[in-house]
Amino acid sequence: MNMLRDIGREFKEFALKGNVVDMAVGVVIGAAFGKIVTSFLNDVLMPPLGLLTGSVSFADHTLVLKAAADKAPAVAIRYGAFLTAVIDFAIVAAATFLLVKAMNGLRLEKAAPPPPERLCPECRMAVPTQATRCGHCAQPLAAS
Repeated sequence: MNMLRDIGREFKEFALKGNVVDMAVGVVIGAAFGKIVTSFLNDVLMPPLGLLTGSVSFADHTLVLKAAADKAPAVAIRYGAFLTAVIDFAIVAAATFLLVKAMNGLRLEKAAPPPPERLCPECRMAVPTQATRCGHCAQPLAAS
């Protein structure tokens, strides 16, 4: 019983870590984005492509290998559906790339902190950056 309690505690710690929650949010957003892209393909992009190729729906393009006979369905390669999936993937990949590129552009680069020490020009010993006089040779230091 204690072992189950320990496993439950460990799982709770794992599940509530920031990375896991961030990943879960990303999966949910990704699924919603996938639905938008699928709708864009099926409802906006594919009808004109289907019109150009002479059919109403691009996904209906097939290469029939064996016609339907009696109760057996036709055997066909559904290349239109495959091409739709490939275009779907390309759009999602391009949109994801542009989104990541935009997010990386928004990141503010943090300036490197000033060094905690500098060298005294007289004795070449290390002194704190904020010092106005060298602690080794008493040489006045210019403000940094």
